[in-house]
Amino acid sequence: MRKATELRSRLSTTVLAATSVLVLASCAGILPAEAPTHPASAPATGGNAASALQALPVKGRAPQTGYSRDQFGQAWTDDVTVGGGHNGCGTRDDILRRALTGIMVKPGTNGCVVLSGQLNDPYTGRLIQFARGPRSSAVQIEHVVALGDSWQKGAQQLTVDERTNLANDPLELLAVDGPTNQAKGDADAASWLPPNKGYRCAYVAKQIAVKTKYRLWVTPAEKDAMAAVLSACPDEPLPVDDGAEVEVPAPLR
Repeated sequence: MRKATELRSRLSTTVLAATSVLVLASCAGILPAEAPTHPASAPATGGNAASALQALPVKGRAPQTGYSRDQFGQAWTDDVTVGGGHNGCGTRDDILRRALTGIMVKPGTNGCVVLSGQLNDPYTGRLIQFARGPRSSAVQIEHVVALGDSWQKGAQQLTVDERTNLANDPLELLAVDGPTNQAKGDADAASWLPPNKGYRCAYVAKQIAVKTKYRLWVTPAEKDAMAAVLSACPDEPLPVDDGAEVEVPAPLR
């Protein structure tokens, strides 16, 4: 009887000690592997676009002297260290695959070259049919921060590799209506905004994310224009810099 009492006493002490460890671990923010506080796949957050805008440097526009498309490396090169880089496909097709629905790809290209598909254009809100060939310019790959604009606001101070990454970064690129892209040219937010007013908050937030990542600045007028857009959506998130959004195609068998 005495041994049974001692055994129950030791067991009670062990349980109490284990419980205390769990309580202390919980207070310290440490939980068992079976019950993590957040799923491992929880998406990262990019923060608030309005706050990020306030952190951007404000300067005048520098001269465009020395600017050319060549300053940003080979067009649509796969030789970059941003999302989609070194996946065996050119950047243009990476973005087309990301944006289009109902796509068909060219046989023998390892699933890279997009032949056709349908775009829900963010700039106009229209559905646009894409078909590679004489009319493929109906859908163009747009640099959200125009390369000419970025050159005048800090990009000429970047290395060639950094500029090549900028020109091929999925964060910076959108598939859009070709004529609307042409109308924009090298304009910033002070001079041009998407006709589709419902996309303007996301558009400005995307520009701010790119300028933050690549250490570019805004002009006073540009900052005012961005702030005016974000006043209608003060909680607009800053887009996440997620290279995984460009899928690497599986080899065709």
